[in-house]
Amino acid sequence: MQKKMNINQWAEEDRPREKMMQKGAAALTNAELLAILIGSGSSDESAVDLMRRLLADCGNSLKVLGRLSLQDMMGDVPVNQTNSPHGKRTKKYKGLGEAKAITILAACELGKRRMAEEGKERVQICSSVDLYKYFLPLMQDLGHEECYVLFMNQAHKVVGDMKVSSGGLTCAVVDIRMVLREAVLRQATTIALCHNHPSGNARPSGEDDRLTEKLQNACSVFDIHLLDHIILTDGNFYSYREEGKLI
Repeated sequence: MQKKMNINQWAEEDRPREKMMQKGAAALTNAELLAILIGSGSSDESAVDLMRRLLADCGNSLKVLGRLSLQDMMGDVPVNQTNSPHGKRTKKYKGLGEAKAITILAACELGKRRMAEEGKERVQICSSVDLYKYFLPLMQDLGHEECYVLFMNQAHKVVGDMKVSSGGLTCAVVDIRMVLREAVLRQATTIALCHNHPSGNARPSGEDDRLTEKLQNACSVFDIHLLDHIILTDGNFYSYREEGKLI
């Protein structure tokens, strides 16, 4: 009987790790991805073959796999051989110990949590009032100026926010390059700027106007839409868009 080859004896392009490096994770089967997690199989079957068998027992469903317990993976079964002593049992999945089983279950749990995050409805910004309500909890009662940028997709749904500066009583310096870098990294197509005036006067200063103009010009180079720049005070706000200073 020909001895089964282990993964290290396979052609390099067929090994899961090398295949992932060359072609990306999407090119791998579920069994191959799981094989990367457990690292090795047993003397009887490779990690990929072991994971194929485990998946087959789950109807090739990752959802069913995620419902398995440690005992389901590590339990033993009767040995069905005529010459075997009565009551002899063997591991159902030889080569799948506690550490490997926990790794698989942890990966399944991460998948569930990712789906839960993606399933949450993202906040949609439809007006300057929405921006005000979004930023008020972050900036009310501050005794110094802070500036935040909000990142959105094409549907104006929030993909994240970031504090870009924290200054003194009257000024917070904003690095426009950093704002645009973050927008590109987050794949945002729309952004909005918000900063507070601790003085309680919501009217923009000359520096605020210059910042807005510079940011709008820089955004146009990267095809990013500057939705608004709002200045927030306790109980009031100023919107550049509502005042006709942004198109």
